[in-house]
Amino acid sequence: MMNSKLRITALASAALLSMSALAACGSDASDKGGDDDKSVTIGMAAGWDEDIAVSHLWKHVLEDKGYKVELKELDVAPVFIGVAKGDLDLFFDTWLPVTHEDYWKQYKDKVVDLGSWYDEATLNIAVPEYMDIETIGDLKGMEKELDSTITGIDPGAGLTRITKDEAIPAYGLKNFDLKTSSTPAMLAGLKKSIDEKKPIVVTLWHPHWAYSAFPIKDLKDPKGAMGKAEELHSIASEDFAKNNSAVTEAVKAFKMDDETLADLERVVLQDHKDDLDAGVDAWAKDNQDFVDSMMK
Repeated sequence: MMNSKLRITALASAALLSMSALAACGSDASDKGGDDDKSVTIGMAAGWDEDIAVSHLWKHVLEDKGYKVELKELDVAPVFIGVAKGDLDLFFDTWLPVTHEDYWKQYKDKVVDLGSWYDEATLNIAVPEYMDIETIGDLKGMEKELDSTITGIDPGAGLTRITKDEAIPAYGLKNFDLKTSSTPAMLAGLKKSIDEKKPIVVTLWHPHWAYSAFPIKDLKDPKGAMGKAEELHSIASEDFAKNNSAVTEAVKAFKMDDETLADLERVVLQDHKDDLDAGVDAWAKDNQDFVDSMMK
């Protein structure tokens, strides 16, 4: 997962995008057909793991139903522009109400909200399950055991800012140092500590495949310092929603819980990172009932 994905970061205004970025979105909306048109273009936000995994899952499902599906990976702003203009048909990763607030204010009247499919998007401080603590406040007094370190991610990430400016002061953890580097470095440190069954505390977020790969738990946040949960919404272009009721109704009904999404991300993006379609095929075989329910 890239630094730009880590929520609540300052998102660039779409007005600053070049015309070349917009042109990358695809064909003009006038090329789209009606209900008999079996082509679907899905926009994906580059580096946003849950979006990449879910978009590939929908590609699998739709292609099984005879649709021709094209995935276009772009930065977030061109995705919103593409859906608003009709150059992209669907986007599955609109974070509301906070992360994509600026884009939503600008484009909500030009796209169709197909509803929330995941409502557990949170920023967290997490530890291995074998550590006998339950809340962020329980870290106070554990400086020696943890070497006074909270293992973080990228310095510029929103999760880093929230942890440093909100959680640490709220819970009196002034003796802890938030060690920042990168998400891969944090995950490597987490894996090493768990392999050796040593204590570690990390900054993490939902949805993430680490919750499926490692025995970890979020520390409870009774003071709400890490912020409230967000929802992930699917959106469609106005023309696509009007002319493709079978797909849009299926997307409206789509729901995925945290455990299922984490498992999907792990299988697709970690176990089969060199062939994501093969990863979806493998996950679908183990979750056929879920896949079949997506487009009854």
